[in-house]
Amino acid sequence: MFLYLRLLKESLSFALNALTNNKLRTFLSLLGVTIGIFSIIAVLAAVDSLDRKIKEDLSAVDKNTMYLKRFSFGPSDIPRWKREQFPDVTYDEYQYLKGAVSSAEHMAYQIFTKSETAKYEEESVSNVNVVPVSYEFEDIQSLKIAEGRFYNESESNSGSAVAVIGYEIAKALFGEQQSPVGKKIRMYGQRFTVIGVLEKQGEGMFGQSNDTGIIIPVNFIRHRYGDHNNFMTPIIIIKPQKGADADAVKADITQKLRSYRGIKAGDINNFIIDILAGFTDMIDDIIGQMNIIGWIISGFSLLVGGFGIANIMFVSVKERTNLIGIQKALGAKNRFILFQFLFEAVILSVIGGIVGMLLVWGIAKILTEVVEFEFILGFWNIVIGTGLAAGIGLLSGILPAISASKLDPVEAIRTGM
Repeated sequence: MFLYLRLLKESLSFALNALTNNKLRTFLSLLGVTIGIFSIIAVLAAVDSLDRKIKEDLSAVDKNTMYLKRFSFGPSDIPRWKREQFPDVTYDEYQYLKGAVSSAEHMAYQIFTKSETAKYEEESVSNVNVVPVSYEFEDIQSLKIAEGRFYNESESNSGSAVAVIGYEIAKALFGEQQSPVGKKIRMYGQRFTVIGVLEKQGEGMFGQSNDTGIIIPVNFIRHRYGDHNNFMTPIIIIKPQKGADADAVKADITQKLRSYRGIKAGDINNFIIDILAGFTDMIDDIIGQMNIIGWIISGFSLLVGGFGIANIMFVSVKERTNLIGIQKALGAKNRFILFQFLFEAVILSVIGGIVGMLLVWGIAKILTEVVEFEFILGFWNIVIGTGLAAGIGLLSGILPAISASKLDPVEAIRTGM
């Protein structure tokens, strides 16, 4: 045990001497490892941060949540021209399915529509993401209300001019001193009473965040513009009962809607039901592919870094041939010399890896502040980076270490003289 501690101490000393005495050579040799570790850890950190953000944004929604509509979120076996002929889902179908599908815990009707300008006295906010939706939306999305309340069933069904506003909208229109609840904002040429303010969510990965949105009863839009407009795209959101089989619920909805629309046996469905779990699986596949591509690209940098470490170790053996001969003449065993150079290679490589990870950490901190997206250098990424650096050092140093350990002491001393 003490032998290996002594080896480690001496190897660290030799490595530090190599760094200080041959700065340019060492810098160029370690640059490959630094770039390689930087590349891999940067990719892993970016992908992990992206994955974390996506899961955080979707955490409030049950993975079995379904979206019934005429278009598809992802790739579809149905030709595009055929999908473009599908009819929109209707409010009547939403009401029918709500009563007919007992396995659904909540069902909401939502319309995607154009953005609006919201005004309060002299203040105004443009490009506001208006979210017309029925009252069940609160339970499906698990919305967190910071102040006030969400609209109820009666207000939803009657299309009352009430609104629940996002954090950024509240801040822009009312500042931080006064409460928005009870105040009236103007949209669509009409005054809406603010009844609730959502908690701050932060920037979302998919479209606009709730912070920059205003949620209003869907029937307000329907009563004002009707059900058939080019700027309106309706969907039905279904949250199955807890413990219900998602595929069974989907089959039940499919059968009932086919019957309601009078679709004949053998004809394809003229609607699409997407399950959120399938969407998250697709994202996981994409993230996995990004990781693989990152590893392949970064692997070339690591390969170059490994050759750099091997080069500096062969030069180190050449420069210390005389010293190796003296050590062997004084009784040093082959394994002592072997481990000495192996430890030195590992230490040099780990130093390069640490520099690479420090670069990732610094850039992540800067990007987090600049783009308002939290980049995280996780513990396991640090472990992976350190392990990779040590592994590259070990592989790169093995041949120089073996050649040093097999030197004949007499020849080594004579060569150095």
